[in-house]
Amino acid sequence: MKIRQFTEDQIIKLLQEGKKGERSVEDLCRDFGCSTASYYAWKKRYGDTNADEAKRLRQLEKENARLLRIVGQQRLEIDAMKDVIGKKR
Repeated sequence: MKIRQFTEDQIIKLLQEGKKGERSVEDLCRDFGCSTASYYAWKKRYGDTNADEAKRLRQLEKENARLLRIVGQQRLEIDAMKDVIGKKR
């Protein structure tokens, strides 16, 4: 998995500066070292969040992924048990 180059705090700071409208998005991205496509993807993802909300969002995404893995594993175990029971009959 690729390591993130920018932290959420840096991304939110960039988005807030872009929201002010004092400089163009291209100039901000050039100074920040990212592409305009990344800027718009971050804007779509983070929107008007602040740093605390972004951290909470990240925690919720991790928890959701963990729970989905658990449900998937349980589903596989249930299917395997049904196969074993079906073969015994």
